[in-house]
Amino acid sequence: MTARWLTRLRRFWSAHVYALERQLDRINRNENEEENEDKDREKKMIDRELYTAGPAYGAQARKDGAPNDKDKWTLILVRELRHPPEKVWLALTDPAHLREWAPFVTDGNLGSVGTVTLTWVGAPTPIATKVTRADAPKVLEYGDHRWELEPFDGGTRLTLWSNIDRRFIAWGAAGWHIAFDVLDRLLSGTPIGRIAGADAVKLASWQRLVAEYAKQFDVRPPNWAPKADPKR
Repeated sequence: MTARWLTRLRRFWSAHVYALERQLDRINRNENEEENEDKDREKKMIDRELYTAGPAYGAQARKDGAPNDKDKWTLILVRELRHPPEKVWLALTDPAHLREWAPFVTDGNLGSVGTVTLTWVGAPTPIATKVTRADAPKVLEYGDHRWELEPFDGGTRLTLWSNIDRRFIAWGAAGWHIAFDVLDRLLSGTPIGRIAGADAVKLASWQRLVAEYAKQFDVRPPNWAPKADPKR
């Protein structure tokens, strides 16, 4: 066998060995990724099961309804987060982030003025909603909601104004309280998945949290449960 043929043979087998090594490497990487994903899902489920809401705090109810609509109040919630405004802004506007913590899903980004469709948990009918202000990363307004992000001690002081019927204001405060907890965990890299609607009611701490906000606002909470979370 000539030297030329030996050289060709070596190249042939080298190429096949290299291809096989790359294929095995991809298989190993895929197996490791799947294993890591399984571990992440398991941890997320455990953290979700262990979650319990803390005591009611950082909320106000403003009785400023119009003369012909005295039941319309403004719920004001303040939460101090350990994350910069830019990061919080992304979580408030990006559909993929919102799906992980907010009590609604949207078909478009909320970070620019325009009309999007929101589907709230427990309300299967989508609602066309206009984003009227989007000053990143400071002020966001859409529908009956206004958000303000203020740099604070290396993080963000997040304030939400929400127009809501007074009969449901204790629910609204409790629901957003839980949503903010989930948001904080998402931003910290330890997501537990959205907890809203019927999923929130199932929490052992839900009734206590609603009662605390109802007492704080001097209202009587509704005696029926929110509807289930829509399909994601």
